[in-house]
Amino acid sequence: MHSRLLAVAIAAGLGSCFLPLAAAAQSPSSAGGGAELSQLQAQLQALQSRVDQLQQQQAQAQADAAAAPSTSSDKRLAALEKLVNDTTIGGKMFFDFSTIDQKHSQSGKTDASGTGIDVKRFYLSATHQFDSIWSANLTTDFNYVSNDGETNLFVKKAYVQGKFDQAAVLRIGSYDMPWIPFVENYYGFRYIEPTITDRLKYANSADWGVNLGGDIGQGKHFNYSVSAVNGNGYKNPGRSKGVDFEGRVGFVPFDNVIVAVGGYTGHRGQELENVDALHTAQRLDVMLAYAGPLFRVGGEYFSARNWGNVLTPLADKADGYSLWGSVNLPSKFSLFARYDRTSPSKDLNSSAKGTYYHAGVQYDVTKGFQLALVYKHEKNDIIGTTPLPLANVKTNEVGLFGQVSF
Repeated sequence: MHSRLLAVAIAAGLGSCFLPLAAAAQSPSSAGGGAELSQLQAQLQALQSRVDQLQQQQAQAQADAAAAPSTSSDKRLAALEKLVNDTTIGGKMFFDFSTIDQKHSQSGKTDASGTGIDVKRFYLSATHQFDSIWSANLTTDFNYVSNDGETNLFVKKAYVQGKFDQAAVLRIGSYDMPWIPFVENYYGFRYIEPTITDRLKYANSADWGVNLGGDIGQGKHFNYSVSAVNGNGYKNPGRSKGVDFEGRVGFVPFDNVIVAVGGYTGHRGQELENVDALHTAQRLDVMLAYAGPLFRVGGEYFSARNWGNVLTPLADKADGYSLWGSVNLPSKFSLFARYDRTSPSKDLNSSAKGTYYHAGVQYDVTKGFQLALVYKHEKNDIIGTTPLPLANVKTNEVGLFGQVSF
């Protein structure tokens, strides 16, 4: 295109230069002189019209090129950019460096005693937003399994979410159970120790199934969460003869204050087509807590029936409570403490008791990174056969605990 325009411009220029010479070469008295001059002028006008036409064609071609569909490489780049913008990557790690002293009342020190580093949890998560309603999440978890002496990486959460309204959020797959993660938000120190039902394995933090939850009201004064799950926890997605149910309702009477009640019923994934359950596992949960900018204080109570006796002929009950508190100090420091008391076998061995407490000081190293110096004590009675006396295991731990989240 450019070469054609250049040729036409050169021709027009040459014509304009030779025009006076041609006119001078002709005598005014010559009969054909006027006709030849008119012919040259007409040719120059035609050349100028052609130049104008070619310029218009070039401008139109440039406009068409700008509006033309993107190339395949441009499309791939745009798709990659959208994927990155709509996907969020995060992670969280719990670790400690501590010294443990554990003693059995009859046999002395156990092999759990010693000094070392633990990475108890390392979560990696990816959340992709498809549109304003639908999204998906994958969260992996890492832990150490003592019976095979190896670290394992597995899926904790994998679900599709449909947020139709703040009062109606649907999740399908492995998702947070209604109780434990909710309590953790108000407790605030999960990296030090799990909540009481999680620590004593009277509840699961996540499971495979369907969940519906949300906040109700303009001020979000009410919240709820209901799950129908397989019952064996997120590490075991296998199906059983029926599904279990866990639910929670919460009421926020004032800012930062929560009153919550929850419950569980089912066979914990142990009733199969050819295995009948002898009892139904049930649990009642209650929590009252305050979590403000300056301090936290709260308490949790649970009562469980036949939690470990779904397939055994004898029925049993257990209950316990947990009290916690923390206060923020100047210069990024905070103090915290917790006390748990449990009766693990109220019917079969009512004298068995469990006690746990910890205290420590936390320092915020930077955003998403906390370190804490902690002392822990735990005493659990080992349920024996009457009339033999109960044995107990005492554990003392001192160390540096940390949490990293991003």
